[in-house]
Amino acid sequence: MKKEILIVDGYNVIGNWPELAKLKKEDHLADARDQLLSVLAEYRRFEDIRIILVFDAMYVPGVTQRYDQYNVEVVWTKEDETADSYIEQLAGELSNRLTQVTVVTSDQAEQWTIFSRGAMRISSREFLKVIQRTKAAITHTARHYQNHTSQRRIPWNGQQLFLLEKLRDTLSDKKSKQ
Repeated sequence: MKKEILIVDGYNVIGNWPELAKLKKEDHLADARDQLLSVLAEYRRFEDIRIILVFDAMYVPGVTQRYDQYNVEVVWTKEDETADSYIEQLAGELSNRLTQVTVVTSDQAEQWTIFSRGAMRISSREFLKVIQRTKAAITHTARHYQNHTSQRRIPWNGQQLFLLEKLRDTLSDKKSKQ
């Protein structure tokens, strides 16, 4: 089975997801970045894949760093390096027969370059749909688990519950006749 790596073009996603684009437009770019990181961390826990979130120094000049937060690798490129060029180089380095690299970006030129380097590509809007489906699956799994654990606490089996229901109905009928 191939190891999966997801590389996310941070500002491209922020610009293409309505909720994050609204935060950016209202001059809350840091909040949009934090919210994107939170969404990716939740997705990573459910999918168990390596995620690299890349921001370029266009909006935060002078910052060149790499750190892990919520098990998501966050990379800030050098001041003179675009996220696109960093992602293209990284995808080429990481993509091989044992590793499947997927890049999230809506930039057409970057998508073609990524594809030529052996990586898969998905648009930011398509990835939003993937995230929404994953959230629905998480909710469904949580409900199923909650229902299953609450049923396990009941000390009676199905037959016993049926007999208790019959007894309750019988007692209710007797009481209503009095």
